[in-house]
Amino acid sequence: MLKVLHIIPSFYPAHIYGGPIESVYRLTQALRRRGCEVRVLTTDANGPYKTLDVVTNKEISLCEGISVRYCKRWAGDDISLHYLRVLSSYIRWADLVHLTAVYSFPTIPALLGCRIYGKPLVWSPRGSLQRWHMSRHCWSKAIWDWICRGVSPRALMAHATSEAEAIESAERLGGVKTVVVPNGMDIPAEVAHIECRERLRLLYLGRLHPIKGIENLLSACELLNRNSGRAWSLSIAGGGERHYTEFIQARIAKLGLSSQVNMVGEVLGRSKRALFANSDIAVAPSYKENFGMVIAEALAHGVPVIAGQGTPWRVTEEIRCGLWVENSPESLAAAIERMRELDLQAMGRRGREWIAEEFSWDKQACLLARSYADLLDHGVEQEEAKIYERL
Repeated sequence: MLKVLHIIPSFYPAHIYGGPIESVYRLTQALRRRGCEVRVLTTDANGPYKTLDVVTNKEISLCEGISVRYCKRWAGDDISLHYLRVLSSYIRWADLVHLTAVYSFPTIPALLGCRIYGKPLVWSPRGSLQRWHMSRHCWSKAIWDWICRGVSPRALMAHATSEAEAIESAERLGGVKTVVVPNGMDIPAEVAHIECRERLRLLYLGRLHPIKGIENLLSACELLNRNSGRAWSLSIAGGGERHYTEFIQARIAKLGLSSQVNMVGEVLGRSKRALFANSDIAVAPSYKENFGMVIAEALAHGVPVIAGQGTPWRVTEEIRCGLWVENSPESLAAAIERMRELDLQAMGRRGREWIAEEFSWDKQACLLARSYADLLDHGVEQEEAKIYERL
């Protein structure tokens, strides 16, 4: 049985950090179903100044076959002295280490530990190495990248979730071999859709952060009011830091959208399914995404999408389950008006069928497990793997 150690700065159920929390959690479950023994080393971080209500003095079983060690956060976002104390024993236990994140406290000790103990490492940046026009601390990140390259183990493979992420990250990874395996998606057995002929119901679902382009979506909605006059509503679901959440609330009021835009906060489980059932279009106007879990999730629930060109979802236009457009307010408003004239239910059905065929977690875990085996068998001599070409 392959022993896999996942190291990640924060872990389920710390949903405030967005898609990687859920995707790594689902990946560990799928790897366990494939026969891997999985342990997770993480912290109890749950956003600024908040921690998860979890046991931190011993390893716990989160679900069958997956053991998690939540190390107590000491300072900052994810600084943990406890993590440093137990790291070496966890690395020695593993056949292979899978590290998620780049600019986080656990990263450099994990890279160095794998180098010291000769353990192969798969590294998932999860979009951290991609840049956009408001990227901050570029010089300090360049120094961090240089240190990471210096302490990385020889048997190292990078894992990207899209071709776009692999291409944009290649320079900063220093020529590391890269495997492209997208995130998986849980496909609901049945989905409901509640009709509403009175208005077009838009949905933004995800983390509240400037990179997500929410401000552009709000400006697009203001253009709809000014130029169209046709009824619409927008639900904004997700959590984020307080100052940015308050900024978005003020922006809604300033644009005169308070009666049409509803901020519903973080939604999970049944509440999230109900939100999809009551939505006609999901809009993901991000400036940059390495994958974009919410796009796959919306399609899995039969909801067509409008995706910004900063996301790797151009293929939605080929599948005819969405539009892939610039994330400017004008382009988003035009896309929303265009979608009004299309058969949204047929688009949703096509998207759901495609996601079910291509993005099951078991399929992605199989591809990643194959990459684990290649790294263990061949180390740095492996051929570059580009498993998934369509995104």
